[in-house]
Amino acid sequence: MKFKTNINCSGCLAKVTPFLNETAGQGQWKVDINNPDKVLFVAEPSVSMEDVINSVHNAGFSIEVLPE
Repeated sequence: MKFKTNINCSGCLAKVTPFLNETAGQGQWKVDINNPDKVLFVAEPSVSMEDVINSVHNAGFSIEVLPE
């Protein structure tokens, strides 16, 4: 799964990490902060897009689904 976010620095990553680790699992996601779209990749197939979106929103960030 790929998402466009506004997670754009190491401080943002630190804030969202506990939320995404709980939802997707540690090591099952990453954010490319060098990409202009700040793309979040989630590798865990058992988690739903809705759960990932809610998790990122709960951490205080925006997120939208990118086409595969």
